[in-house]
Amino acid sequence: MKNLSLHILILLLFGGNNQQAFAESDTLTVGIYHNPPFVIKTEDNNFEGLSIELWENIAQSANLTYRYELYSDFVGILKRLEYQDIDLTINPMDVNDSRVNKFDMTQPYFISSIGVAIPYLNRSPLAVFISNIFSLAFLEIILLLIFVIFVFGFFLWLIERRHNKFQFRPGLLGLFDGLWWSAVTMTTVGYGDKAPKSNIGKAIAIIWMFTAVIIISSFTASVASTLTITGLQTDIKNAEDIRLVENISVVGATNSESYLVHENIPISKTYASPILALRALAKKENDVLLYDRTILQYYINRLSLDEKVKLLPFTLKENYQSFMLPKNHPAFDLINVGLMKEIQKEHWVDLQRKYDVKGK
Repeated sequence: MKNLSLHILILLLFGGNNQQAFAESDTLTVGIYHNPPFVIKTEDNNFEGLSIELWENIAQSANLTYRYELYSDFVGILKRLEYQDIDLTINPMDVNDSRVNKFDMTQPYFISSIGVAIPYLNRSPLAVFISNIFSLAFLEIILLLIFVIFVFGFFLWLIERRHNKFQFRPGLLGLFDGLWWSAVTMTTVGYGDKAPKSNIGKAIAIIWMFTAVIIISSFTASVASTLTITGLQTDIKNAEDIRLVENISVVGATNSESYLVHENIPISKTYASPILALRALAKKENDVLLYDRTILQYYINRLSLDEKVKLLPFTLKENYQSFMLPKNHPAFDLINVGLMKEIQKEHWVDLQRKYDVKGK
């Protein structure tokens, strides 16, 4: 929001004709949809919220008459604006190239950002560790490790039982000798009590030594991930950290969904509203929820979820938000100047405090 005064001066000097022409026109139709804390439909079918009060201050200062027209979501509003069935929407609309080409967008009055919410971990670290150790994922890793050790141990015993009967005995005891050698070699303990003597056995041993280095590194990372995946959630700072989480949820048709698609991060669950998404997160049905940070904070407070859901102290992406009008609307200059004047007043800061709203 730089050089606001210069913008206002230019519009006041060169936009006067449009403003005067519109002052004599019909009542403005303002398209809105329930979108707390910006537009809130009250129980008595009235409207309040940050955008509502901002708009009503603009309209009062410019002597504009208007009426609200309620829609279910922003998609319906975009269609009505494109067909010029309504004059503007005061819900915060993200500024992007496609919208700027199709609509008139005012000076941004709010900067939103994608917030990251996770369920609170009410268990102790010891309880988390024990539950993960006995989890199916951890068991699968251990079984796979045992299987690989068995395969190499078996083949070495099969070769060495004829050339080295003292170290690799016949029968089941000899098979155990092969498993012991395979496990000791993989862990690099190297007791030296068992070693192949045949050329084929030594070749198998060399292959196993190099293979074991790679396998043990991979298994170590997998085990660490399995045991600490819950703790990793609190260390999410960017898209790469989010990739470590399995169950990621979003609200459909939002910037958070577009962000994850752009970053090629799989989405586990899409919800129709932030209320449904937050309630599912509180029940630990998902590991992470991405959505507009301001709206997340509003609903966490409103639904008393502050002891069940944690909003992490960082954001992933910023979006400038504005009022939006049909292209070349005659009231654009008047509304745009009025908006820029309002957001420079101290009252604008008071309004943001009133609705517990903070940009970014």
